[in-house]
Amino acid sequence: MASVFAKLDVDGNGETKDIVVSDASRLTNYYLAAYKDFYGLPSNPPCIYKSGPAWHERTGPESYRITREARPVYDHPIANQWRAFGTSIYQFLDSQSIKWTSIDPVAFAEEGEVKPFCPLLMWIGVYPESLLYNAAVAAAEAIKEILAQAGFPKIEVAFRESVVTRSIAPGPKLLPFNPLRDPVPELLKPFTPTLGLSIAPLRTPYYEGTGALYLRVSSADKRTLLLTAAHVAHPPPVFANTGMSRRRNSQAAEEIVALGDKGYSNAVTSMLSAIGDLASSIDIWNDNIARLPEPAEGEEEDEDTADKRQEYLDLVNKANKKIEKINKLHGDVTRFRTTPEQRTIGFVRHVEPIAVSDGPHQFTRDWALIELYEEKIDWGSFKGNKVYIGGNLSSSDYGKIMFPRPDDQADYKYPRDGLLQAYGIVKDKEIRSPQHLDSNGYKCLHAVKNGLATGTTVGRVNGLDSFTRMYSEYGIEQTSVEVAVLPYDRKRGAFSSPGDSGAIVLERGGGIVGMLTGGAGATEETDTTYLTPYWWLDEQIKKILPGCYLYDVVQ
Repeated sequence: MASVFAKLDVDGNGETKDIVVSDASRLTNYYLAAYKDFYGLPSNPPCIYKSGPAWHERTGPESYRITREARPVYDHPIANQWRAFGTSIYQFLDSQSIKWTSIDPVAFAEEGEVKPFCPLLMWIGVYPESLLYNAAVAAAEAIKEILAQAGFPKIEVAFRESVVTRSIAPGPKLLPFNPLRDPVPELLKPFTPTLGLSIAPLRTPYYEGTGALYLRVSSADKRTLLLTAAHVAHPPPVFANTGMSRRRNSQAAEEIVALGDKGYSNAVTSMLSAIGDLASSIDIWNDNIARLPEPAEGEEEDEDTADKRQEYLDLVNKANKKIEKINKLHGDVTRFRTTPEQRTIGFVRHVEPIAVSDGPHQFTRDWALIELYEEKIDWGSFKGNKVYIGGNLSSSDYGKIMFPRPDDQADYKYPRDGLLQAYGIVKDKEIRSPQHLDSNGYKCLHAVKNGLATGTTVGRVNGLDSFTRMYSEYGIEQTSVEVAVLPYDRKRGAFSSPGDSGAIVLERGGGIVGMLTGGAGATEETDTTYLTPYWWLDEQIKKILPGCYLYDVVQ
C-alpha cells in the first residue's frame, strides 16, 4: 500500500503540514490487524491499536478480510454517565498531548449479521501519523482503567487514524446545459458541468483552471472523478509539491469550486455586457421603426415597409425575451452562487507530485483527480464527457476547419447541439502520423478544446515532441517532453491562454489527444500549447486506481 499524504493543522496554530496518513508497514509492523479491524467501512480507517482479544479472522482458503459495520448503541448501562466519562477520556487524551479527533462509543458487527459481536467500543480517532503504537497501547490501558473504575471493565478501546471535516457547504447544484433550448448557452455554460468547467481550490479561488474529463472509480464503485492538472488542484506556491491521496470523510479534504474569483466575475460581467449590448440594439431597432414612413390616412402600408417594420418588431421582442432570461440567470447566480463556498463541487482525491516522469517518455507528471459531490450535480441532465464546441465557432466554420476536404465533408455531421463526445484515446502512433489531411492534402491532426480562458479554439497537433517545462515555483529544473498544439492559423489566434490548464484536447472526431498543461510565448500570448498525451495519463491513473475508466457515454 502506497503512502498517502494530507495537509493538517496538527499543532493547532493555523499552519498546515504535509504528513503521511497511511502506510501499511508503518502500522502492520506493530499491529497486524491494522487494515482488518475496520475493513468495509466507507474510508477503511486504519487501526493503530485495539485493546482486548483479537477479532475473528478467517483462515485457510477463506482468509480474505471480513467486512465489518459500525452499529449504534442504545440503552447501554453507561448511557446515564457517558457525558462525564467521555469528558474524562478526552481530558486524559489532552493531558497526554494526543491529537484526537473523535471519540465514538459504537458497536461493531460483521456485515449481514444481526447481532453485534462487539456491543460497545471506545472508537477514538486521531490525526494521521500523530500517535505511535506504544503510546496508543498506554493510552488505551489508561482509558480502560477509567472505565473499569466506573464499573465497565469489559469495554475495549481502539485508536484509528481519522480527521473530522466540515460537511459540504450549502449551495445549489450546477445548472443543466441544453444548447438546443437555452437562449444564451454561452452565458449559462460556466455554471454547468459541461467539459471545460472552470475550477479552483476553495482556499485559493484566485488560482483557476479547467476540468478535463469525467472518470468512474470502478465498475463497482460509481463515484465520479474529474481529471485536471495538478497545478490547478494544488497551485504553487500555496501548496507544497507533494503527492497526495485522500478519501471523502476520512481526511481533511481540499475542496474544489466551480468558477474561481476571476471566472465568476467574468461570467457575471458577461451577462451584464450582453444585456447592455441587447439594450443598445433595441434602441437602434426602435429608432428604425420610428423612422419608417407611416401610411397615409385610409391607405394600407406597402408590403416592403410592413415586412421591415415586423422584422424590427420581432428583433425587439426576441431581444427583450433574451434580456429577461439573462436577468433571471443573473439573479439566480448572484443570489445563490456568490461565494466560493456556495460553488463547492468536490474535493481533491489525488494529486501527483509535479515532476518529470521516469522511463523513456519523460512526460511531465502534472495531473490530479477531483472527486465530485453527488448532490452538486443534476445527474438527470448530466452530459458526461461532451465538449461544447460552439460559442467562438459557428457550425459551418467548424466543419470547414476540421473537415476541410470534400471527402471529409461527405460524411461530416456537426455534433448535435454543438456537444462533441469525447470517445476513445488517440494513440501515440496516430499523434506521430495522423491519417487525416488538411485542405492542402498534408497530414494533419486537427484539435479542438474548450477552456476557461479562451473558450472553444482549434489547432494542429505537432507530430514531433517539444522539449520544455520548468516549474520554477517548485524548484524543478528538468527538461520535459511535451506534445505541442500549434494555432490553426493567424485568424483563429492562440490555441490557449493562462487559465486553460486542465482542458481536454480532442481530435475532430472526439478522440482524446491529451490534457493541456501550459504554453509558451514571448508575452502573455501563447504561441505553442503543450499537452500531456492522454494515452500516457490513462496508464498513470490506472496505476493509482486500477479499475478507473472514462465516464459512460450519455445519450
